[in-house]
Amino acid sequence: MARSRDLLTLERENRSTSPGSPDAKDRRENDERARADSDKEPAKGSAKEADDKTGKKADGDGKGRKRWPLIIGAAVLLLAAIGGGWYWWSHRDLESTDDAYTEGRAVTIAPRVGGYVTELAVDDNQPVKAGDLLLRIDARDYTVQRDQARAQLALARTQLRAAEIDLEVARVRAPAQLAQAEAQRASAQASQEQARADERRQRSVDPRATTQSNIDTATAALRVRTAAVAQAEAEVQVASVTQQTIDLAQATVEQRRATVTQAEAQLAAAELNLSYTEIRAPQDGRVTRRNVERGALLQPGTTVMNLVTPEVWIAANFKENQLARMRPNQPVDIRIDAFPDMKIHGHIDSVQMGSGARFSAFPAENATGNFVKIVRRVPVKIVIDNGVPADRPLPLGLSVVPTVNVE
Repeated sequence: MARSRDLLTLERENRSTSPGSPDAKDRRENDERARADSDKEPAKGSAKEADDKTGKKADGDGKGRKRWPLIIGAAVLLLAAIGGGWYWWSHRDLESTDDAYTEGRAVTIAPRVGGYVTELAVDDNQPVKAGDLLLRIDARDYTVQRDQARAQLALARTQLRAAEIDLEVARVRAPAQLAQAEAQRASAQASQEQARADERRQRSVDPRATTQSNIDTATAALRVRTAAVAQAEAEVQVASVTQQTIDLAQATVEQRRATVTQAEAQLAAAELNLSYTEIRAPQDGRVTRRNVERGALLQPGTTVMNLVTPEVWIAANFKENQLARMRPNQPVDIRIDAFPDMKIHGHIDSVQMGSGARFSAFPAENATGNFVKIVRRVPVKIVIDNGVPADRPLPLGLSVVPTVNVE
């Protein structure tokens, strides 16, 4: 470095020989600048040595910093193992599924008779009590049918009374007619015997004591009496069917009674149809899916609304390998997706005796073709014990997550 400085100085001296010239002035400034640079050279050497010492120290610190990720990773793994063990220990007796929904009874409301809706007493999602009027159908046609049935019943009862009177008369008249016919036959037979005796007497006397006219008269009288006896015999035979006459009258009474029974049934049917014009709630619940309006023409059997009863339970579809320790009456904690703030508790009511696939419309036929084992799910009925507010009923079909304690 000193040699370089001397060469630079000599060159500058060669450029300018005059001390007061600008070149001399520049030369002096350059000389001062060169001396300052030469004074800084030892400092740079010292800085280099300091940097070497600092680098060595930094290498030591770097090795220390490299150990921290290992320590942190080991700590994280230890915490994860502890957390996993705790989670397994706390959940070893819990079985849960997200394939679960709220269930209940939805009663279908449909008319039994047809007609126009004259009154609609409920609205959508309205709570009703058992016996409350839901809607009313035009009842005029059914009122006329009821009145006609009443008139038919009155006529049938009148005919029955007449038949009963005829039976009573037959029970008295038939034996009397038989006795009368027998009496007439006896009288005819007596007259016949008298006529026969007269005819014999006329024929047995001396012809000189009688005339042919008397004989003919006696013979004619005998024939008349004989005919009267035959007629009396016929009347006796007619009157002898006394029991049959009574049985016929009794059969007529039974027929009239059957007619009365039929008329009563027709009246009951007419009154029943008339009562069907008023559709009332079969039990407590909420009106759901109402699809009828005032003035609509209804047909029998057409669904007009549904009635959801207050009783709600959980239908949870657990995997078959979750049922080993599951029993009725085990406690269940229920979480509802729609109402996460609700803390609902219940218990297992029963386990369905068959998987859902077994009772499907088209059960799988595993006896043919290639077999692939699929984990089946079995419906479990869970009854809600508490936790549902009275003013917030649970709709049907909500997704829930039940957790069963099978300890």
